[in-house]
Amino acid sequence: MDNSAQVYKKNIDLLKVKPNLTEYENTYKNFSWDNVRNELEWFPDGKINIAYNAVDRHLNSPRKDKIALYWEGDNAEKKQYTFADIARLSNQFGNFLKSRGVARGDRVFIFLPRIPYLYISFIGILKIGAIAGTLFSAFQEQALFDRLENSGAKVLITDKELAVRIQNVREKLPNLKEVVIVDDENFDNTIQSQSTDLAMEHMDQNDYAFMLYTSGTTGKPKGVVHRHYALLSEHLTAKYILDIHEEDIYWCTADPGWVTGIAYEILGSWSNGATEVVYSGRFSSEKWYQILADYKVTVWYTAPTAVRMLMASGDELVKKYDLSHLRHILSVGEPLNPEAIRWGLKVYGLAFHDTWWQTETGAMMLVNFPCNDIKLGSMGKPFLGITAEIVDDSGNGLGAKTEGHIAFKPGWPSMMQTIWQRQEKYDSYFVNGWYISGDRGWKDEDGYFWFIGRSDDVIKTSGERVGPFEVESALVEHPAVIEAGVIGKPDELRGEIIKAFVVLRPEFAQKVKDQAYAETLKQELAQHVKKHLAGHAYPREIEFIDKLPKTRSGKIMRRILKAKELGQPIGDTSTLEEY
Repeated sequence: MDNSAQVYKKNIDLLKVKPNLTEYENTYKNFSWDNVRNELEWFPDGKINIAYNAVDRHLNSPRKDKIALYWEGDNAEKKQYTFADIARLSNQFGNFLKSRGVARGDRVFIFLPRIPYLYISFIGILKIGAIAGTLFSAFQEQALFDRLENSGAKVLITDKELAVRIQNVREKLPNLKEVVIVDDENFDNTIQSQSTDLAMEHMDQNDYAFMLYTSGTTGKPKGVVHRHYALLSEHLTAKYILDIHEEDIYWCTADPGWVTGIAYEILGSWSNGATEVVYSGRFSSEKWYQILADYKVTVWYTAPTAVRMLMASGDELVKKYDLSHLRHILSVGEPLNPEAIRWGLKVYGLAFHDTWWQTETGAMMLVNFPCNDIKLGSMGKPFLGITAEIVDDSGNGLGAKTEGHIAFKPGWPSMMQTIWQRQEKYDSYFVNGWYISGDRGWKDEDGYFWFIGRSDDVIKTSGERVGPFEVESALVEHPAVIEAGVIGKPDELRGEIIKAFVVLRPEFAQKVKDQAYAETLKQELAQHVKKHLAGHAYPREIEFIDKLPKTRSGKIMRRILKAKELGQPIGDTSTLEEY
């Protein structure tokens, strides 16, 4: 644990656009959430509505006719919507839901691909005071049942193709009164027939707004619930970390089934008046570069997995596209390996700004500010109003360069309000006045935080603790490796040994069909890690695989690798990508 990592020095004067926040240290010291409440608009009665702030407040400004959404479908269909369009359509959707008996506090879930109705219905649900839930379009029968049953959802919004998956469990969901099919023949006419005037619900700041289900190692998914006041965190992080300016074209590649797609593809980004791009199709390096070029994207927020896939497609492909408009790039989902940041600087002339946060935190917590230097591989520093610390198992603070739990003082606006119907589970997150994140890390003498791994992922080998992320980062520095997942494997002598699952670049993947070459490459990779990391922190076993199990947010699921290796039950896999 040292702070001798490569540093990318920031010179604000050389940036294409001056950041919204130009100085961190004094701003952080003097910041108070109470002093920024008026970044949001409050009704005269002191109430609030998250959807009003995200969309409708722009109708009283020139933003009314600004493009809010550029949408492109799987087959290159294109649509665009102004803030006035989104406001009108979400009003009509809200009135439609009210006509179907949806009332304040009811749960309404959206089970749709990234089509315009996903975004319109989400805003409409919030406007009428109902609680919005989102479901990945890849969910199958059991995953749907678990979430709809636990939440007591009253209405499900879906399409013809996805509705088939609910048929077998519909009878076991007595609270589910209606399934709305948005691509039914007459649905567009039904929405258009609704009044464009909607009585916006005035909500207390602590009233529930939306909920997301997250999977743990064991047990059923847990429903994380956020309040209307969460928007203050989402708005300010979008303003100061995404650094959204009036003229920006912004692309967040996340699905709203994941918290990033809600906080930074709908709420925080729109509350800053962002013009957003949404692409509903699958990943393709060529298509992604085409989108960046065609829409002249200036701010781009994506996942490390996507960055590594772009890296694997080579440096030459980038040169075929005009990315000169791109000015600020960020990542989220898991820590970004230093090699990916160096690559971004080489091919885009820009450094990826890593951000750390969770479904439970509701907004970015540890971040690389546009105005701060970047220490490659670090999560950065706490956002404004966030008190972060490394603590021991009892919640006592630890000094610099000491490994422990990454923890936060409760009370920021977007902190989860509850785990739906599981108060004991919610209470378990808090120890000695700290929110314990479940991630382990350390802090250097400059106040930068560094990720080690999930508490359950940290490897104890020969008396030493090794974070899987640092071993994975060392492996991807090797030219043969696209990405790697690392686990601890029980060993009688050492307690655990490090095992690495490695995805190779295509040209190397062909060669390892030769057993002798494969063994040679394994030895080379082990030595590479020894050289770059530590003599004890190298993988004693390496297995070449075609792909790693990941969540749809791009997070490597090491517990799946470990369970399969040890022949154990793999638990809930509903949030895994194509598992």
